[in-house]
Amino acid sequence: SSSCFSSSVPLCCIARRRYLEEGKMAQRYQISSDKVAEGAAVPEKVQLKLARNAALAEEKQKAVEAAKKEREEQRESLKKRSQEYQKEYAAHEQKLIDLRREAKLGGNFFVEPEAKLLFVVRIKGIIKMAPKPRKVLQLLRLRQLHNGVFLKVNKPILQMLKLVQPYVTYGYPTLKTVRELIYKRGFAKVNKQRIPLSDNSIIEGTVGKHGLHGVEDLVHEIYTVGPHFKQASNFLWPFKLSAPRGGFKCKRHGYCEMKGGDWGNREEAMNELVSRMN
Repeated sequence: SSSCFSSSVPLCCIARRRYLEEGKMAQRYQISSDKVAEGAAVPEKVQLKLARNAALAEEKQKAVEAAKKEREEQRESLKKRSQEYQKEYAAHEQKLIDLRREAKLGGNFFVEPEAKLLFVVRIKGIIKMAPKPRKVLQLLRLRQLHNGVFLKVNKPILQMLKLVQPYVTYGYPTLKTVRELIYKRGFAKVNKQRIPLSDNSIIEGTVGKHGLHGVEDLVHEIYTVGPHFKQASNFLWPFKLSAPRGGFKCKRHGYCEMKGGDWGNREEAMNELVSRMN
């Protein structure tokens, strides 16, 4: 507006002050600290500049302290949530153990709960691939060889996997597998760019509005297939895995065939393959 131009404070300083008020990147702004000798005559322009710099320095100090306090609170709350998640995982495991023992004592069979989470890895390249499977692999975000993604177990996903079975292998990952993949190979998708998960602030800035503020929140949401699984899964860039140590057995044949192979559903055996590829 015209009032901005007529004021003695330049536009760049107004923008800088706005940033400092919001507490964003406060530490990155350097404010000059000019000193004047005692009793010296100071021109009016210099007086205005000194007053402005003093106000900006004070605002910067407040913004830095507020950001530090907020960061400490966030770390503390994340630590508490991580401990709660550990208790939740342990309680779930113990419940399954108790149910198995109970069934065994009663001479019954214990039916394991159905898996809610899949980890899918592409094991074939692009050569001689029909258009439909190629499109399905694109929709599943498996565009390259040895790419891996987490998927929710539901009817549409299982129907899509049927179309691309000879080109992928999949199974049910454990908590250990999920955690190792995210910590070691986890990259975020921020503004369509592949960014390493080097700081919790990356997670908070993108999916913080869904209650995910750190890596442990992300692991919990993926492993338990929580209400914001879709956002958490899309936030993670498809995992770029290595070729498995010791190699594949035979990519032309299915894992469940008599002679053995690689493609298809390998259920819990998927964790062993991922450990060789991670």
